[in-house]
This record gives sequence, structure tokens and C-alpha cells, in this order.
Amino acid sequence: LAADARRDVADLAGLPLVLAPGSDGTPRIVRLSQVAEVEETTGLVQINRRDLNREINFDANTLGRTTGEVSADIRRVLDGVALPPGYRVVFGGSTKNMTESFEYALGALALAVVFIYMILASQFRSFVQPLALMSSLPLTLIGVVLTLLVFGSTLNMFSVIGIVLLMGLVTKNAILLIDFAIRARAGLPRPDGTIAAPMARSDALLFAARVRLRPILMTTLAMVAGMVPLAFSLSEGAEQRAPMGQAVIGGVVTSSLLTLVVVPVVYAYLDDLSAWVRRHWHRRGAGATF
Repeated sequence: LAADARRDVADLAGLPLVLAPGSDGTPRIVRLSQVAEVEETTGLVQINRRDLNREINFDANTLGRTTGEVSADIRRVLDGVALPPGYRVVFGGSTKNMTESFEYALGALALAVVFIYMILASQFRSFVQPLALMSSLPLTLIGVVLTLLVFGSTLNMFSVIGIVLLMGLVTKNAILLIDFAIRARAGLPRPDGTIAAPMARSDALLFAARVRLRPILMTTLAMVAGMVPLAFSLSEGAEQRAPMGQAVIGGVVTSSLLTLVVVPVVYAYLDDLSAWVRRHWHRRGAGATF
């Protein structure tokens, strides 16, 4: 259009259009007003599509609150909104990335438990004893939940990473305890090179708890001291990672204390179970061991 024809919308009505040639072979010229109505209105600058469906993006930055908290509030509001047929809400951006990362962390947690069991089963040459050692893993969740509540934190990506870290830390205390008890039941070596008399199971567990209490407390206090700066956000920019330190501190403390009580009890029950299975199989003439 010429520059002087761009000032008034009504001028568009007279815009000539060339149509396909008619039966006589000559092109036809009509005005825009003959085939359409021209009116001034508002519209989208661009139309976005995803999977052949139209979409409208709403972008926003959070201030003073985490992305997870804001997303949860938005979801609660949208749950009370009746969307027209064919409309749906999909979260993307940081919220989508956080959800995917959280799912990956849970998968890593499950794999950590499986690998821990495989390693313990190969080292102790038993399928039952690792279960007693791994009974300390659920004990960490008690401390994790209580510590996050005390600090006012949430179960987010960093706290889940702390739980994954705890899977390897808390098993160490159970290994120290049960491994010493197993060796005490077989007979511990004396300083003079002789072998002490084998202990009964209950005596071996009590003796292992007394002897291994100090190393368990030392490693626990060292881990807690190392996580204090992170848990209390003493370093610059550590506020976001603070839940990881808080989860580790709470899980290590409660697991270390409860391991001395729960793990020996679980070990005793599983030991009785394995003995019963061996007797049952031997009566049936099976030569396999459990």
C-alpha cells in the first residue's frame, strides 16, 4: 500500500484483489469489501502450537518463595476452575524440570538400595544378613522428617539428594555392629594369638554394641559437624542447599542411635528364620544352605 493509504482502516475496503481468470480467460478484479468485512480489532502477534494444538504461555518469576511452593498454590487454584472442553493446563519451565529431577532422584534412591543389597550380599555371603543391615535405612526417614519440620524446610530436590547420601552413610554403622557380632560368635582373636571362645548370639550382640559404640559416635559426630555450615546456611548461597544438610544431620543422628537397638533385634529374628529354614530343608533332604 502507498504511504497515504495506511492511515485509515477504511481504505483497506477498497484494496483491489485479482481473482483467477474466468471462462473468457480474463482476470477479474474485485475489492476487498466485496469478499470480506474490514474492521479494527485486537489479535495475537503470533500463534504458538505444540503437537498441532494451540498453546498460550504464561511466564513469571518467583520472589521470596520457592518455585515448588508457588506451583502448589497455582495448582490448588486451578483445581477449582472448570476449563472448557479441549483446554488443559501443563506446567513447564522450572516446575517441569524440578518434577523430572525429583523423579530421577527417587529412581536413584531405589537403585542405591538395590546396589547396597547386592554388595552386602556378596560380602557377607548371605541373602538374609544384608536385610538386617538394611533395616537401618528406614530409620533415617524419622530424623529427616523431624529435622525438616524443625527447620521449616520442605521435601525438595536437595533433601532427596541428602536421603540418597544417607543410604550409604547409615549402613556403615550397621556393618560395624553386625560384622563384629558375627566374628564374636565365631571367636575373636586375642593379643597373644589365641582364639577366644565363641559367644552366644545375645552376648555377641551386646558385646558388639559396647565395643562399636565409640566408633559409631565418632563418625556420626564428624558427619554432623561437617554438615552444620550447610544446614544453617552459613556459607554464601547455601540457602537453597540447606535442606540437604538438614536431612543428612537428622538422618545420621536418629539412625546411629536407633541402629544400636533395632538392627540387633532384626538380626536375631532373621537369624532364627534362617536357622528354621535350614532345619526344614535338611529334614526334606535338601543340601542347599540359606
